[in-house]
Amino acid sequence: MEINEVRLFRDALRKMQRSLSGQWKNDAACCGITVAQCHALMEVGKSGEIALVELASVLGLDTSTLSRTIDSMVKSGLLERKANLEDRRYLNITLTTKGKKTYNDINHVFDRFYSDLFAGIPPQKHRQVIESINLLADAINNINTEECCREELTNE
Repeated sequence: MEINEVRLFRDALRKMQRSLSGQWKNDAACCGITVAQCHALMEVGKSGEIALVELASVLGLDTSTLSRTIDSMVKSGLLERKANLEDRRYLNITLTTKGKKTYNDINHVFDRFYSDLFAGIPPQKHRQVIESINLLADAINNINTEECCREELTNE
């Protein structure tokens, strides 16, 4: 890919990130939680019950950072910790009744937003957009950005 195309792509990503970042903050704020809490809540809600270490892996966080987020969500009544019946060293996280309501509220807001977003895209392109975003997310997850940037800086 030529450098001009790379820069156009980067510009488009920044524009999309700014647009979505504002939306995510608004969606989480409307339900009284932070963006980090929203991400955790959505993953727990999607899985039904998830081990803390698995949730940390899915979110790309270390368990100590995630534990603080989970602690605040337990205190606010959104999540509940349970001992893992198979291995008591692990904690499983589930939604409380309040957490389920917040999960459903956030889903409703996001569903409406993304339905409106897709209304501006031709229906025959919907699957292509989803596939492209998944390819992009996978490519991002497979590259070590820190190492890549460090190599570039040391080569200059």
